Amino acid sequence: MLFHTMVGSNDIERAKRFYDTILGTIGVGDATVNVADSGHKRLIYNSGNGANFIVTQPINDEPATVSNGSTVAFSCNSPEQVKQFHDVAVANGGTSIEAAPGPRETASMGKIELAYFRDPDGNKLCGIHFPE
Repeated sequence: MLFHTMVGSNDIERAKRFYDTILGTIGVGDATVNVADSGHKRLIYNSGNGANFIVTQPINDEPATVSNGSTVAFSCNSPEQVKQFHDVAVANGGTSIEAAPGPRETASMGKIELAYFRDPDGNKLCGIHFPE
């Protein structure tokens, strides 16, 4: 359904270091750097299944801000990978938020593993695993 999800960054080089590191824990390679006609840089992470995650310098030259109520969730292969994804993010400039990484019981999805954190720009991210 989605082609890409994009978040903004006020420091694209810091964002590249952060995302290259954390996305590597879930098997995503380093970003392809794209320069828009305007000269603004974008980092494109391709999952290999057609979905892309993009980090961009705002093209309107205004500061990047977070979207209240938004979360970008990344699929993990195991509960251990959810925790690793979170821990690597926090070790590289992210901030842990909400409850500690671990299992959550939901009415609509049953038991799932979750970890929430913010990137250095404040964007809310999540590692998630659905047990089989």
